[in-house]
Amino acid sequence: MKGKNRVILTCTECLSRNYSVYKNKEKSTERLQLMKYCPKCNKHTLHKETK
Repeated sequence: MKGKNRVILTCTECLSRNYSVYKNKEKSTERLQLMKYCPKCNKHTLHKETK
């Protein structure tokens, strides 16, 4: 896929890597931050993109 790279989202509370999503690097240069459900914390938490 041209321009799209796979990134991993990590929970900010327990630091577990829960999700992998595709991100268009050409359009968005900042790191991705989403509110997602963390099964380890058992609640919705902020997930940030890792390197």
